[in-house]
Amino acid sequence: MLRLGIFGGRYMTDCAAEFPDGWFDRARLCHERHDPALNYFGVLASQSLAVWRAKGWIHPDDPRGWFQWYCRYYMGRRGSDDERQIARHRAMIRHVVQLYRNCRDFDLGCRRRQRQALLQWGYDTTAGGFCTAGGNGAKNEI
Repeated sequence: MLRLGIFGGRYMTDCAAEFPDGWFDRARLCHERHDPALNYFGVLASQSLAVWRAKGWIHPDDPRGWFQWYCRYYMGRRGSDDERQIARHRAMIRHVVQLYRNCRDFDLGCRRRQRQALLQWGYDTTAGGFCTAGGNGAKNEI
């Protein structure tokens, strides 16, 4: 995900030491600011951390939000917020369905904001045949 380009390159630039070095090889990052041009689809598809906090989406264990939780969960950590975060991730399937209904296969220009948001939630819509039965885009479930 980091190699493809997520969260305008700004996400997790200050906590890389916690995760395997390989995750950051060729990552599209910007330490100074959020830059939507670094996103795979080149569009802004996320709200600010301030908005996330105001909406109560941030758990104290993961102050950077869902992606930080996801990385730590992947690394083996388990915690009190797991069920909520897994439910939030699974709720993104509605966006997968919208792509399936509205986009042709291999048309990465179709619904770019929605595709970027899905990528930031761990769904890779860049894979060929994503919108056809048997496509592999939605296999990234937790």
